[in-house]
Order: sequence, then C-alpha cells, then structure tokens
Amino acid sequence: MKRLLLIFCFVMLGAAALRAQDSTAVMLVDSTYVGRDILSVMGPGARVNQSAPVKQALQNYVNANAEKSITGYRIRVFYNNEPSARTRSESIEATLKEQYPGIGVYRTFESPNYKVTVGDFRSKDEALGIYNALKGTYPTAYIIKETINYPR
Repeated sequence: MKRLLLIFCFVMLGAAALRAQDSTAVMLVDSTYVGRDILSVMGPGARVNQSAPVKQALQNYVNANAEKSITGYRIRVFYNNEPSARTRSESIEATLKEQYPGIGVYRTFESPNYKVTVGDFRSKDEALGIYNALKGTYPTAYIIKETINYPR
C-alpha cells in the first residue's frame, strides 16, 4: 500500500512538473511600451515617491558610474569646415545651451571640421523627440550613433 501511494505521488509530481513547463502558454506584451522607461509611460503629471535609502542608493550608483561612457545617440546639428565654421559652431552651441538647458551640447573640432552635437540619448526613440524640434531650425540635422556620457 505504501508503494502504491509512493508511486501515485511521483506520478502526480511528474504531471505537475510537465504542466508547469507547458510551452503553449503565451505572454501578451503591449508593443507600445517595449523599450520605454516607466517614467515616460506614466506621463507628465505622475509622481514617484521613493524612500530616502532608495534615492541614496540610486544617487550612489550614478555617482560611481559617472565617468563611464556608453554607446548611444546624439543629434548632429552642425558639421562644417568653412573659414567661419568656428564662430558659427560657437554661436550654435550657445543658442542650443540656452534653448535646452537640461540637455548636453558638445562642440568638437576634428581637423578640418567643427561639429556641434546635442544630447546623450540611450535610444534612437529618445533622440527623435528633440530631433523633431530641431529639424525646423537646423534642416541638416541628423541622428548619429556615438559614445555618450553616462545618464545623470
């Protein structure tokens, strides 16, 4: 009788294990949320309440990784090698820093070209929002894949 009960238990456990590994289960995911962070999904009126230890842990993580760089996207708004390129790039940099104070603006010189790029975007989708705002003023602007600064 004990053997029969033991065999019955093993059969039931085996059936339960097989049921748990059923490959016909389908998980539905709303594709509009794929690749987006939770704060962008919640909208502009949303508030996130975090305890002080969580905020401190996040700040410690950001500070510890501030010197790291990652691959991401920027918007190139100026690329030129004319004699007036230096002054134009400085003017564009100053204008963009005033218009978008929370977004990084970078002016570089790689002989013989002056370049002005905007942003540290982790995805192309993030860059598109600013790109759409800039393309009216800077019709030659385009999105490039580049090494960016670690998000702050």
